[in-house]
Amino acid sequence: MNIVFDFGGVVFTWEPEAIIAGMFAEPEVQAQVRAEIFGHDDWCELDRGTLSRQKAIQRAAARTGLAVSAVAELMRQVPLSLVVIPDTVDLLHRLKACGHRLFYLSNMHVDSIAHLERTYTFWDIFEGGIISCRIHVIKPEPAIYTALLETYGLDAAETVFIDDTEVNLDAAAQFGIQTIRFEHPVQCEEQLKALGII
Repeated sequence: MNIVFDFGGVVFTWEPEAIIAGMFAEPEVQAQVRAEIFGHDDWCELDRGTLSRQKAIQRAAARTGLAVSAVAELMRQVPLSLVVIPDTVDLLHRLKACGHRLFYLSNMHVDSIAHLERTYTFWDIFEGGIISCRIHVIKPEPAIYTALLETYGLDAAETVFIDDTEVNLDAAAQFGIQTIRFEHPVQCEEQLKALGII
């Protein structure tokens, strides 16, 4: 079986609320950052790899009225906040030991994936994967799933996609890919068992 993992919120922690709260104390500023930075279309363009970090910082500062230095520090914290979830990595190793082929499919900024590749050493557990900023397409756009299936010659019916976001899973299901909504590693493993994969 081909088992495809999202990164943020599945293999690595992804907690934007904690990043925001750690940087800004005022609730109104937190709400503004949530809407005008993390929730803005520019965030998708960073994931897509079509907007530079510096330009995104300048545009966010202009939108919010925050100092460029404050937005730059916020953006610096994003890659640092992505910390491996040990129980998920344990699951990856057990799935690999069972003979399954492991891949990844993730929306991610250039700086974030570069940081992860520098920091962690378990990449050889994966046969490959797709990172949005490197092909300029993001989930849930159909083209990113097509890229995954075609690049690695995967049969959708023999593939399971694990993600923490329903819209991304719904898009994968349109290709005939089986899906699991990730909540935590134990729940994910139970669902893999229910599918007869482990």
